[in-house]
Amino acid sequence: MTLKILHRPPSVGDTERPVPRWATRLAYALPLLLLPACLWRLPFAVHFTTGQEAQEGGLPAVWASIPYVLGLSVLTESVAILTIGLVRGWGEVAPAWIPVIGGRRVRPMAAVVPAVLGGLILTFVFTAVPLGGGRHLTLYGVIDSVGYSNGAWNALATVCVTPLAAWGPITIALAIAYYRRRTRGVDAAESPQVRGRRR
Repeated sequence: MTLKILHRPPSVGDTERPVPRWATRLAYALPLLLLPACLWRLPFAVHFTTGQEAQEGGLPAVWASIPYVLGLSVLTESVAILTIGLVRGWGEVAPAWIPVIGGRRVRPMAAVVPAVLGGLILTFVFTAVPLGGGRHLTLYGVIDSVGYSNGAWNALATVCVTPLAAWGPITIALAIAYYRRRTRGVDAAESPQVRGRRR
């Protein structure tokens, strides 16, 4: 009985067609790539600014900043982990525990469209276009570069936050690989088990 409960059904295990090795590696590396930014952000919850010079307006009250910063970090990692579905079987057949759609095949465009749109938004959010004079253009408008009290803090911030710029392009690349894998013609050499799973 225990083995039946712990056994993963074939429909949510392996993918129908082989996933490129680079796609699998990128998908599993993405949460780890974003983790330094999530950890670097956490001290801001208790108003420790990791060497940043004072900004106008200051930080919100601790009772508001703690859930905001923690929530943002958890959301970042959750979305990154969700991207793994683009290289796993549960991105092709919805897990049985999900209400309404559990056990049903996921239409390729139902996964590709949100992933590509999300990737484009992430690329725009985390890519600052330099305008000169220490000013940058981002989704939030024209902003000034953040100053740091010393070079060590500046270097730490750069190392932790820079990988965020790769989040959008990686998501788009994985979405394209997913689309190509799911929509190409059925391979004549496909196993009977896979053909039966598709019906």
